[in-house]
Amino acid sequence: MIEPLIQIQGLNVAYGGQRAIRDVSVDIPAHQITAIIGPSGCGKTTLLRSISRLTELVDGVRVWGQILFDGQDVYAPGVDVTEVRKRIGLLAQRPFPLPMSIYDNVAYGPRLYGVHQREVLNGIVEKELRAAGLWDEVKGRLSAPATALSIGQQQRLCLARGLAVEPEVLLCDEVTSALDPISAQRIEGRLVELKKNYTIVLVTHVLRQARRLADYVVFMYLGELIEHGPAEQVLQHPQQAKTRAYLEGELY
Repeated sequence: MIEPLIQIQGLNVAYGGQRAIRDVSVDIPAHQITAIIGPSGCGKTTLLRSISRLTELVDGVRVWGQILFDGQDVYAPGVDVTEVRKRIGLLAQRPFPLPMSIYDNVAYGPRLYGVHQREVLNGIVEKELRAAGLWDEVKGRLSAPATALSIGQQQRLCLARGLAVEPEVLLCDEVTSALDPISAQRIEGRLVELKKNYTIVLVTHVLRQARRLADYVVFMYLGELIEHGPAEQVLQHPQQAKTRAYLEGELY
């Protein structure tokens, strides 16, 4: 296996008395697309959001175990949570452009972290809009409201906004589920390109998408890790009966 960038060790997450994640241990390889698959309610999104410490924003949640990112436990006392979330970006299921211009959406993060020179911001905005595959469509109207974009364009804008703070990891939570097929294809194409420079973790309920994109697969069921490994091994030659049942459409 390729050297892991993220190592999850004995992770548990509970909402009140309800355990959503149970003793999950898995390594996430660097510069690959890792797909987390499984039925609805199996803990996919909770696992994803735990990596960047977003799960703890929910009242009453308890998290224990370790998540090592580049060798450091992101849940250790004294860790700068803001820095963790800067280095580990999240692209949500539905796009949420900020109520400002296309330009200012992309420039928002860099400004927040102290970049204010217009020339530098111009370079960042163009670079990340190109990386998201959106530059040619919006370069003549950067001052237009981001909300005027189509939903597919908004999702690519949110991708550019996330890239603008230079994360090392992109967490993608069902990022194409609200999009039309053409927009979804564009986002998928960008993710394949971006894995050269980023480690990508993708939650998806669409097995065809996992087969198209994933280099590594994590299969979850009822909060437990059932099987993980290289995509071809898990998707074509699963070792566990529950994995086989899910892939054959017999497990919901």
